[in-house]
Amino acid sequence: MYIRRILLIIFIMFIFCLKAEAVKIGLQANVKEIKIASSVSAEIYDEYNNKLLYEIRPMKYYEFKSKGNSLIVNIDRKNINLNTGRIRIKTKTPGFLCSKKSWYRGTFIIQNRGDNLATLINDIQLEDYLKGVVPSEMPSKWNIEALKAQAIAARSYAVATTAAGKHASQGFDLVDTTADQAYGGASAEKKTTTKAVEDTKGIVLVQNKKVLPTYYHASSGGKTKVWSSDDSFLQSVVSFDSNVKKNGHGVGMSQHGANNMAAQGYNAYQILNHFYKDFKFAKLSDNWNL
Repeated sequence: MYIRRILLIIFIMFIFCLKAEAVKIGLQANVKEIKIASSVSAEIYDEYNNKLLYEIRPMKYYEFKSKGNSLIVNIDRKNINLNTGRIRIKTKTPGFLCSKKSWYRGTFIIQNRGDNLATLINDIQLEDYLKGVVPSEMPSKWNIEALKAQAIAARSYAVATTAAGKHASQGFDLVDTTADQAYGGASAEKKTTTKAVEDTKGIVLVQNKKVLPTYYHASSGGKTKVWSSDDSFLQSVVSFDSNVKKNGHGVGMSQHGANNMAAQGYNAYQILNHFYKDFKFAKLSDNWNL
């Protein structure tokens, strides 16, 4: 018992010492133009030397394009060469940035990708990112315990996918679609789903000192499945969703099943213990959000 307790302490210390970083979400990849606006005054910085380049006025769209090795921005109907291939846009005071007809927390990065193409990245704190994921992945009116299970699963997937470098060659960690996780930014946030994120702050699923990529889907139609025996945390179980049509890959947590289980009195942790196996719950260091 004493040795097991020491090992548990060491394990928890490891989780609390994970590298501090936010997540970078690819909002638009390799496009010809990117339109940006801000709810308040914002500033454009050269990402390479942190030099202030220009100021953005609030509630006005600015168009960015790639040209050669640089980026250009249209300000007052004039194309201005920023003489850098990577910029960061920050609000001067608390506010939101806009693109794709949605508002976002955090900052924007625009990078030249060559061939007159550019990529837009939302650099954002992990917990703020999740506030835009949970309501995009699960109806905000569903049972709070299902929403909390979704928040934990989404957090684990985000951390594991970031660590794996799935999109590293493109300069970001995750995309904003169901190819990773649906993410609608601040525009998608709801009180119930924000509460689910806050109530489970930092909680992830781990196995062998690694955060797990906790796959999930809408519904299995009765039973979940596994992709590979290499994913030892996955299992085929009754999915509690036989009342709805199968929708999704069927691996990991069924979202409809989670909500049905919550309606029967299961809490978020019991729901996750049902759909995944051989894991432990752990808490990330707050440094993940620095």
